[in-house]
Amino acid sequence: MSQYQAEIILVGVIVAIACALPGVFLVLRRMALMSDAITHTVLLGIVIAFFVVEDLSSPLLIAGAAVVGLGTVWLVEAVHRTRLVAEDAAIGLTFPLLFSIAIILISRYAGDVHLDTDAVLLGEIALAPQRRFIVSGWDLGPQAAWMMGTILVVNLVFIRTFFKELKLTTFDPALAAALGFSPVVVHYALMGLVSVTAVGAFDAVGSILVVALMVGPPATGYLMTNDLRRMMMYSAGMATLAAISGYWVAHFLDVSIAGSMAGAVGLFFTVVLVFAPERGIVAVARRHTRQRWEFAQTMLTGHLLNHEGTPEETHESRVDHIEHVLGWAPAFRDGVISRAERDGLIVQVDRTLRLTPTGHTHAAKVLIPAAGGTRLEP
Repeated sequence: MSQYQAEIILVGVIVAIACALPGVFLVLRRMALMSDAITHTVLLGIVIAFFVVEDLSSPLLIAGAAVVGLGTVWLVEAVHRTRLVAEDAAIGLTFPLLFSIAIILISRYAGDVHLDTDAVLLGEIALAPQRRFIVSGWDLGPQAAWMMGTILVVNLVFIRTFFKELKLTTFDPALAAALGFSPVVVHYALMGLVSVTAVGAFDAVGSILVVALMVGPPATGYLMTNDLRRMMMYSAGMATLAAISGYWVAHFLDVSIAGSMAGAVGLFFTVVLVFAPERGIVAVARRHTRQRWEFAQTMLTGHLLNHEGTPEETHESRVDHIEHVLGWAPAFRDGVISRAERDGLIVQVDRTLRLTPTGHTHAAKVLIPAAGGTRLEP
């Protein structure tokens, strides 16, 4: 691996982690679409700042973009507070408006300024190492690595310092307000952090990858754990893995690096979505199937308990009668009986079912408290 390749991967990893950390709180606050809005509307801030300073390398472009990012958040909140549209609709109305204004301004007043729309949207991280950070003749590496490294440190310090406030206002803003914290101040501070991160990553990787890295790894981490700290670690780990693997896929297939990284994010999310131990599709399907059989066994043992010691006990406990009274198909009935026998809840003698002591206890725990000590009719 050459130094140039190592620097591309380094920039990708730093950007990935810097985007994933604030993205955790966007996902938890159900504001994932806000990252998409900010990464598009910052272009308006860049354009306006360029008209003022007329220098594409000026740091004021970043400041202007950050201001417009915060303005986007404020405008979305203002539209949402009218209670006439939902928050996702407010986002969908706001960012196309601001983004289109930026495009109109560019086409009308800055037609002679080169703007590669593919680079703006998809980014070209392969060019990041070409812009060097040189101090007193010393080449300290890519500018993007230093800029995003600084933003990453700021994100880490902010989250570490205000972790309690972020956690409280994310999960229970009413309690936070009652305890003296200001959910509004924390919200706008977080959105400011998201804006600065999006602006910093915008030039290196483009808006699409910024959205992918802010939403994909946190959403993946959310499926893997219920602990906020672990979710942040999983998100950072997934973002790092996506950046590294995405680069090598792009290298061997000779395709877009940013596109490959975004594709890796989507692939990892899909794998976790299907196979996550608790919230994955497979785990949920298995849990629902297990609960279905357990509920059916409870119905069966409850039916037998209800008619235990009654004149109808012999008839009601017949296997052929079970499928009619409980409305089960023969195949499902046989499956429930087989599982109940395997679990030691019932025994079967001459096609007649009897509760074991374990089955009697199982049914009594569920049915007798619910009925207040009376029998339940199926």
